[in-house]
Amino acid sequence: MASLNFLKNVGPGALVAAAFIGPGTVTVCTLAGANFGYTLLWALLFATVATIIFQEMSGRLGTIAQKGLGEALRESLQHSIWKWPLFALIAIALYGGNAAYEAGNLSGAALGVSAILDEPSDNVFTWTIIVIALVAALALWRGSYKQVERLLMALVLFMGVAFISTFIVSRPDLAAFMQGMFTPSIEDESLVTVVALIGTTVVPYNLFLHASAAKARWQGEADLPAARTDSIVSIGLGGLVAMFIVSTAAASLFSRGLGATSAADMAIQLEPLFGSFSKYLLGAGLFAAGLSSSLTAPLATAYAITEIINPNAIIKEKIFRGVSLSVLLVGVVFALSGAKPINIIIGAQFANGLLLPIIAAFLLYTMNNKALLGKHTNGLVANSLGAIVFLVSVGLGVRLVLKSLSVM
Repeated sequence: MASLNFLKNVGPGALVAAAFIGPGTVTVCTLAGANFGYTLLWALLFATVATIIFQEMSGRLGTIAQKGLGEALRESLQHSIWKWPLFALIAIALYGGNAAYEAGNLSGAALGVSAILDEPSDNVFTWTIIVIALVAALALWRGSYKQVERLLMALVLFMGVAFISTFIVSRPDLAAFMQGMFTPSIEDESLVTVVALIGTTVVPYNLFLHASAAKARWQGEADLPAARTDSIVSIGLGGLVAMFIVSTAAASLFSRGLGATSAADMAIQLEPLFGSFSKYLLGAGLFAAGLSSSLTAPLATAYAITEIINPNAIIKEKIFRGVSLSVLLVGVVFALSGAKPINIIIGAQFANGLLLPIIAAFLLYTMNNKALLGKHTNGLVANSLGAIVFLVSVGLGVRLVLKSLSVM
């Protein structure tokens, strides 16, 4: 009976987990394992805990206040003289970050097709992105994305199970695994990868998506335990899958001195269990993850911006569709820019990592609003943990910027 109740309560947290186990996560985690072995697992552990902390806040906001994050920010800042500049900052940061993320999603889905085809061409890559974009646009326009997402989430789940199974079969170095998990270290060469690992897990737009989904799924204090369980278990499992991807890449690629510059290279890590079928499994998984995420990024942007500007009911739907479709369109333009797909995906996760402190600061501000949340505002522990995540993400971002300017 307990398991049936849990399944009944699976909701927004599972959506968030499926959203961050996208092509960006598979790519970044594979490169982290292939290039640095097990040494960056600590960054994924930090990112998973950070995601649980922030997504719990977001889910609590939607459950208790019955408001999305954008709506809550609008109400919290309505009397501030900085209201419109701050709204503009959030909107621009979200739109730009999600457009880059969308390019990574589309490129990841096309990368999946290239893994299946033995000799993919530029024309195949281009037409794959165009077809995926048309499918996503149709789903967004007609509002039928929920049906599409159910199928895609099942495929992403299957890919996750494949990595877990391969992790067991590949017999990773458990001593190195534990050392990498609990011994933080950052070299200059790994800094971009660390920020990308955090950016691909603590996805800023998921904070908006989660609050809106929790608002629709749960109502009030009685549902708060279920909302928390959903967040912790679903996101915890998603983080575990990401760690297994790093580990299988470390065991199959890093240990043999192999790199990962294409989808075919990435598929090598699944060969211990799936053999020649690996490229088809990875290709189908990347395609499903990319198409699924290509729906959630425009949706989250549209939710956030319409909640912030609060248009009247007559034009709200038009603005929602316009924002979501324009994010998709800009993502298509970026994806077809001629850059290498893996570079686009890494760049998108990197942009997310830099965007995180901005969105995290606004979330922490909102979660301390007693008029909005009453006794369910953040306590000392939640604020302390949130502040630590914020400071670490700011520190990494500043170090990366200084490094790029050759200051450090």
